Amino acid sequence: MDINLEYYKIFYTIGICKSITAAAKYLSISQPAVSQGLKQLENQLGVTLFMRTSKGVNFTLEGEVLFSYIKQGYELILQGEDRIMQMLNLKAGEIHIGASDMTLKFYLLPFLEKYHEKYPEIKITVTNGPTPETLKYLEEGKIDFGVVSSPINEAYHVQIEPIKEMEDVFVAGNKFLHLKGKRLSFQDLEKLPIICLEKNTSTRAFIDEFLLKENVVIMPEFELATSDIIVQFALRNMGIASVVRNFADKYIQSGELFVLEFKKKIPKRNFCIVTKEYHIKSIAAERLLKDLKKE
Repeated sequence: MDINLEYYKIFYTIGICKSITAAAKYLSISQPAVSQGLKQLENQLGVTLFMRTSKGVNFTLEGEVLFSYIKQGYELILQGEDRIMQMLNLKAGEIHIGASDMTLKFYLLPFLEKYHEKYPEIKITVTNGPTPETLKYLEEGKIDFGVVSSPINEAYHVQIEPIKEMEDVFVAGNKFLHLKGKRLSFQDLEKLPIICLEKNTSTRAFIDEFLLKENVVIMPEFELATSDIIVQFALRNMGIASVVRNFADKYIQSGELFVLEFKKKIPKRNFCIVTKEYHIKSIAAERLLKDLKKE
C-alpha cells in the first residue's frame, strides 16, 4: 500500500492536538488541507480514524490502534532529526583519530584540549600507534584521519598535508662529552653505541634511509618502542640516542644531554595530516580538521 507520508503526519498531529483546527494551525496549513489529507488517508485505509465531536475529534478504535504505531515511528523520526541538529551544532558526535606518541604529545594534544573545552559532548577516540599502523587504520576506514610523521609510504594512497616541521638529532650524555663540539661525519656513528626506535616506525625508516644515502649502516645496541624511553637510556649514558629533538629538548636545555654536530645537516621533516579522499568524515571530525589546518 503506497500512502503519502504527509497524510500520516497530518493524522499524527490531529491525534496530538485533538482538533483539526489546532492541527492546521500547528502545521501552518489550511483547515481544508488538513481535512482533505485525513480523508485521503481514511479512504486508502478503508476505515474511519476519528469521530467528530463538538469539542474536536476522538479516535475510533481503528484510529487508536494506528496512532499507537504512528506515534512511535513519528517520534523516532523527530528524535533522529534532533540528533542530526545536535551533530550539526557539535552537541553530539564522535571523532576517531590515529596518532603516534610523538604526534600526540608534540602536536595534537593542545588542539584536543581546546576542542574538548569548546565541544565537551563530542566523544574523541585516539588510536595510538606508529605511522605505518595509523596509515593501515586509515585505509581500513577505522579512523577519520591520522596525524603522522613523514616519510609516508607511497603504497598508501592518502592525501598528505604537512603541518609542522620536526628535527631529528643524535643526543648523548656526559660519558660522551669528548664528542661535544666536534664536527663529526655520519660514518663515525658506525663506531658508536646507538640507541634508536624499532624498525616499524617512520622515524627509524627516515634515519636508516638518510644514512644509507651517506653509505652508513648503523647496528643499534638498543632498539626501543618509544622515544621517551630512548631519552632515559641516553641520560644513563647507555649510548647515543636517535630521537626527534622535542623529546630531548628539556634535557638539552638543562645540559644533561647535548646534540652531536655533523659536517652535514640531517634534513628536517614534517608532522602531517593524512586523510582518504572519498572517506566520509563526521561533522565533528571535519571541524577539528579545519582547526588543525588553520594553525
